[in-house]
Amino acid sequence: MEFSRQLPEYYLTASIEELSEKIKNAKQVLGDKLMILSHHYQRDEVVQFADATGDSLQLAQIAAKNKKAEWIVFCGVHFMAETADMLTEDYQKVILPDLDAGCTMADMVNDEDLEIAWSKLTEIYGDMLPITYINSTASVKAFVGNHGGATVTSSNARQIITWALNQGKKVFFMPDQHLGRNVSFDLGIPLDEMALWDFINQKLTSDGNIEDCKIILWDGFCSVHQQFNVEHIQEMRKSYPHINIIVHSECCHEVVELSDAHGSTNKIITEVEKSEPNSYFAIGTDINLVNRIAEKNIDKHIFSLNPDSCPCSTMNRISLQHLAWSIDNILNEKIENQITVDENTTKSALKALDKMLELS
Repeated sequence: MEFSRQLPEYYLTASIEELSEKIKNAKQVLGDKLMILSHHYQRDEVVQFADATGDSLQLAQIAAKNKKAEWIVFCGVHFMAETADMLTEDYQKVILPDLDAGCTMADMVNDEDLEIAWSKLTEIYGDMLPITYINSTASVKAFVGNHGGATVTSSNARQIITWALNQGKKVFFMPDQHLGRNVSFDLGIPLDEMALWDFINQKLTSDGNIEDCKIILWDGFCSVHQQFNVEHIQEMRKSYPHINIIVHSECCHEVVELSDAHGSTNKIITEVEKSEPNSYFAIGTDINLVNRIAEKNIDKHIFSLNPDSCPCSTMNRISLQHLAWSIDNILNEKIENQITVDENTTKSALKALDKMLELS
């Protein structure tokens, strides 16, 4: 594991037991003034100390409801901590244990590329309605808010896209093309009525007539969910004919179509938990979560759809060492890696977030 350069030597050499005890003691000392949040994809060594575990929006909402915590240590990635900062009070400080914990998908949309895309696409389609996945930067959320759009999560994307389509405008969905395509297809939009914006080459393509397309997708993706393909499904069904295959909606359309179900992280967890004992599942999402689901459902047979898949590399930058260092800094009143979003960006981004919450 490659640790951030800013991590002092002590945290790299201390034993797991020593660091774990340090975190436990610090939590007792700080009490309600400290809240540790952990995304589902984090390592077990971090999750064990979390006051709450969930997806990105869940955790941000939990942070927003907690008015006692002065320090919120967010074990996730940068855009998640940004959302938490925008939804919390001014006196609350949101801390990301490792600033290198980013999201490659969120980074596929920057302000300059977005302005270029918007200019070119509005020439073709006129006024559009932008929709952004929660997995995007604060500035992208602000752009969407300023143009009357909304954010979505994988749990509520169906409701939000339905609303957007009913506005009588073309829908510009970013940054994850697969989530946008899969949900839109479920809503009855054929593939040839969707176009793909190649942000690198600034080119628009479609299997149908570009002018007739209702959904314009940004050419972004999640590297974790790119690891699952049709061959994995075929092999799993060959080995276990009665297996249930459930994948995250960020997987490609071909994989989703051959699966038994697709949806959000929470849907995957719920489907497994409510199933009958001795059920068989192959799950297409982050391996850390799949392993945790298997540990909590020992009466079922649970496999990763791709046994050789790797966890999210950026999410997994946050380690026990980073967590211990962050909490020690709080104890010493030395705040490092605080995530802040400026007032203007926050105001605009909250328009998109509030629209989502209103419609969900």
